[in-house]
Amino acid sequence: MPAAPHATLYGRPPVRRPTGKSNQNMDVIVIGGGIVGVATAYQLRAAGHRVCVVERHATVAQGATYGHAGTVLPTPLDVWFGPTFMASRHNAKNGVVNKAGFNGPARQFVKQLGALQEPEAFARQYARLRPLIEASREAMADIEARFGLEFEQASGLLYLVRAAHEWEDTQPALELLRRFEVPHHVLTPEECAAFEHSVRTEPEFAGGVLFDDERTANCPLFAKLIKQTLDTQGGVQFMLGCEVSSIRLEGQRASVELAPRPGATSRSREVDVIHADAVVVAAGHGSLALLERLGLRLPLHPLRMHTLVAPIAHEECAPHVAIVDAVKRIAISRMNHRLRIAGGAVLQAAAQLDKPLGEAVTKEALALLGQATHDWIPGAARISAALPWEGVKLLSPDGLPVIGNALHPRLFVNLGHGPAGWGLACGAGKLVADLMSGTTPDLPEDTLSAVRADRFQ
Repeated sequence: MPAAPHATLYGRPPVRRPTGKSNQNMDVIVIGGGIVGVATAYQLRAAGHRVCVVERHATVAQGATYGHAGTVLPTPLDVWFGPTFMASRHNAKNGVVNKAGFNGPARQFVKQLGALQEPEAFARQYARLRPLIEASREAMADIEARFGLEFEQASGLLYLVRAAHEWEDTQPALELLRRFEVPHHVLTPEECAAFEHSVRTEPEFAGGVLFDDERTANCPLFAKLIKQTLDTQGGVQFMLGCEVSSIRLEGQRASVELAPRPGATSRSREVDVIHADAVVVAAGHGSLALLERLGLRLPLHPLRMHTLVAPIAHEECAPHVAIVDAVKRIAISRMNHRLRIAGGAVLQAAAQLDKPLGEAVTKEALALLGQATHDWIPGAARISAALPWEGVKLLSPDGLPVIGNALHPRLFVNLGHGPAGWGLACGAGKLVADLMSGTTPDLPEDTLSAVRADRFQ
């Protein structure tokens, strides 16, 4: 039964819906309280809108955000497409585990990403992503300067490459760094070891690339600090412990229906609906089912990602900059007295997402993280005492996120950012806010077209 016009939600008044057709000062529901949802809520509020964030966990940053690697923004060496990603022409071990039961759609997904291994295709796709990266850099800088936030930021990333043929595969990425004038240093193994004392030259490896200005930081902490800021400023309501069961789109109206809370007494349907002017779906892999019920099927594929948070074993062995295995896509970043080791992606059939991975597959994925740590910075981490994490992130078949209006004038999506560079959420949130407000985004049309939801059609 449709909600009554003046229904309340658990004792709260409904989000007010203004009259008129203006895109200013709208009431917006953001589904998802991870880094993408929180960053989107911040940018929408900064644009003058009132926001209600609905999150199924008891607090923000508890899903995929909790396990993010420390790297803030992606470089050409760690985007999840290109010559060094997925099926190498040399059949090198690439840090992605294919689970048993790998089906046709998953194989097709790998094939589509494989098309971006060709250097020219890789360069074109990264050029489309690059403006969003720089917009995200500016958005984060503005937030940090405005509020003086401290979330374990640290400068310096050292990307390391093992084999000579893998180093050869990185050359298109190095060419992009030169083309876009990204500050970096190409280092020999000896120079890597001289710069970062924790790196050993035995066994031999091919070389490294140092970024002095790129950063690592604590993604869950950043998301929680943004929430605190929004709580203080007002204009954003967080409904925690609430799960959206469906989205309704009717003319100039939008609303979401909530699933009953566990253990809650029976209530009439009218109290479980929130009305607004627009809805932004930013709930990670939980977004797919909600959108499919509306008739929007996005070909995003789930990746089960793994993280180990390990105490530092020997201070003299611990790195002073973040270490990234450029081919295996494993990032090792220091945060106070611990190391965060992230990667170990497991690619499986989407239909199997609700089933446990199985002990053997999980063990293989975590072993990749432990081995990378031992290979690059031996003695730095107490892997035996590490706390493991497993979560799901979405990756698109062209490696780019899905951002903007979709299916209906009142529906927006912000999905598929992939595992690399959580700071993209700040630029993506700004893009959603601009589009919703009727403001022309400060991004080239090529980038806007490349991230639209309808590009898959």
